[in-house]
Amino acid sequence: MSDVPFIKDCMEKVIGGVAVTFEDAERLLATADVVALAESANIITRHFNGDTVDVEALINAKSGRCPEDCSFCAQSSFYDTGISKYPLLPTETIVDNARQAKQAGATSFCLVCAYRDPPEKDFEQICQTISEVQARVGIEVNVSLGFMTLERARRLKQLGIKRYNHNLEASESYFSKICNTHSFSDRVNTARIVKEAGLELCSGGIIGMGETSRQRLELAFSLASLDPDEVPINILIAREGTPLHGYEPLSSLDAIKTIAVWRFILPKTILKIAGGREVHLGDEERFALKAGANGIITGGYLTTGGNEPNKDIAMIREIGLKAQ
Repeated sequence: MSDVPFIKDCMEKVIGGVAVTFEDAERLLATADVVALAESANIITRHFNGDTVDVEALINAKSGRCPEDCSFCAQSSFYDTGISKYPLLPTETIVDNARQAKQAGATSFCLVCAYRDPPEKDFEQICQTISEVQARVGIEVNVSLGFMTLERARRLKQLGIKRYNHNLEASESYFSKICNTHSFSDRVNTARIVKEAGLELCSGGIIGMGETSRQRLELAFSLASLDPDEVPINILIAREGTPLHGYEPLSSLDAIKTIAVWRFILPKTILKIAGGREVHLGDEERFALKAGANGIITGGYLTTGGNEPNKDIAMIREIGLKAQ
């Protein structure tokens, strides 16, 4: 029996301001009517977010030697993954990267550092760098610096930072399978601090780490409870040297269906396809941007390359959307 009437009914509820239940989301995710699911997710996206796609570039401003044991992460000091490791980059290098990102068409620039939390000396240098980027480049600056105190979050707000990234990464019921050096509640606490400081919250996770489809929904509902402004959806690239190396990759169909159902759960957020999209979605990236997603990370990630910004912006325009 077709799920199309059910999908349309859920879509109309969401547009009318009624949240889908967990049971609704499970049925949506299990549907074989993928085209109807994607079309309905796209209608929700356009209703709440218009026809623009948020295009963000990032820089891995401090690489490797992270003291956390997240099993997906090539930057963890627990694993030998052969990545380039370096301390916090000089301000001038970061300013140059921000300028290049803006010239390539990115509208925001995220400064990402592999810390549990930054040492005071590094935090002060980061603050100075933020001021330099804003004064000399004039691009929206976002940051991802690990765990945060309220005092530091307020300092970032005063400097003009718009959005802070701190992913939940995995559902609460699966979290201990991927990290043991901190807890799910530690991550939720930093997300709440970010909101309390008046910063916009960017918080998402990684799919395809061996979790069940139900746990992917659990993560989406946990994110929704935080009312994030942006939710990046990463698709695991199982890096050699990490405990997740050798995991069966998530199919593009499962990824698209997850993105679409997350749109029902998070109707107003920027739902951003991020790490792994080029590898796992391929030509289906266009489909994803018409199936619930309305943001991308362009130009590469922390330890993995990505599409050139001009290629991504051309793709966005080819499907009738606007890069923002």
